[in-house]
Amino acid sequence: MSKITKVKARQVFDSRGNPTVEAEVYANNLSASAICPSGASTGTYEAFEKRDKNNKKYLGKSVLKAVELVNSKISKKLKGQSVHNQERIDALLINLDGTRQKTNLGANAMLAVSMAVKKLSAKVKKLPLYKTFFLKNNFQLPYPLMNIINGGAHANNGLRIQEFMIRPDRAKSFSEAMRICFVVIKNLSNLIKNKGYSTSVGDEGGFAPMISSNNQALDLIVSAIKKSGFVNGKDVSICLDVAANELLKKNKYSIHSKNFVSVEKSIKEYQKIIKKYKIKSIEDPFAENDWLAWNKLMRSVKKVQIVGDDLYVTNLERLKKGFLNISSNSILIKLNQIGTVSETLDVIKFAQTIGYKTIISHRSGDSEDTFIADLAVGTNSNQIKTGSLARSERVAKYNQLIRIEEELGNKARMNKIN
Repeated sequence: MSKITKVKARQVFDSRGNPTVEAEVYANNLSASAICPSGASTGTYEAFEKRDKNNKKYLGKSVLKAVELVNSKISKKLKGQSVHNQERIDALLINLDGTRQKTNLGANAMLAVSMAVKKLSAKVKKLPLYKTFFLKNNFQLPYPLMNIINGGAHANNGLRIQEFMIRPDRAKSFSEAMRICFVVIKNLSNLIKNKGYSTSVGDEGGFAPMISSNNQALDLIVSAIKKSGFVNGKDVSICLDVAANELLKKNKYSIHSKNFVSVEKSIKEYQKIIKKYKIKSIEDPFAENDWLAWNKLMRSVKKVQIVGDDLYVTNLERLKKGFLNISSNSILIKLNQIGTVSETLDVIKFAQTIGYKTIISHRSGDSEDTFIADLAVGTNSNQIKTGSLARSERVAKYNQLIRIEEELGNKARMNKIN
């Protein structure tokens, strides 16, 4: 039995330049480390991220208390435990914290340790990480939902919608999916430049031109797809992350313009852009507590992937409620929303059992850690959302998926999205 001999943590920095937790776990003279990501657009029901709000040296952003808790309480609790018993280790972390949203230890402390344990277990077994989840064979690669224009909380332009993405629906391999996205992005860059806009990028690597109209962004993307020699809605599909929590005021939404309108009018606008731009996926079209609006949209559109992120926050109880309410047909999976690997896997398993598509996701404050790439393959998840082909913390995940595809050789297959 490979027993944990030591757990330690340190404060490192994420892609937005904010402090975050890195944990390192030791067993059998080996060690593995993991870095916890952090979101900018967050749901109310996410697990708690512990920061030192009174530490003025880091403007209230440091995670030194979370690091201290790993080095003391968590290390003491996990010492002597089998590195291969992920569920027990995560249960010990959950019980040690003792709160619903992990406010005592902090989900950032807990998740960094949980991920590091999973990595170390794979290392001890001499297995690639993706082979240590619940799939043992018939591995499939996820389709990338690649962010190419940023708005909302991820950029300083005037776009209402937070993410405009593309998905290479007809790609026969992951490498081919990447080539398709690469070509569209390069053509989009030229189109943006030719219109006199900057090609600077937002938090997730997508372009952040100073435009204020959703339709203007969508027109640019359609033009880039066409210029690349692809057919919009067939070869390449446009997908959106609305992040509607940020656009709600007094039961009205300002999704499609700065004017706040009713749910019914918002749905009509969604129907218009779905038809005009052949939109195939919409994430967080309404706010996290507006269950009725989600249900109305599900009954109003067909053949569109409706994705719950802030609605579910990778929480099993909220997912069950959404399933009964017919709120969506897909779920975004973010490890740090719930705080442990085991709880994340429980949500993925349930979602797939009820026929939901599972989309593994990064956070806007991410790092060089590639855990989610292996997670996507190892859990048979349909898609992965990890930013654009810019910023090394985003590209690192894509490069890991390319390596996995190469390792699988002629057994490599793309997942299904329809």
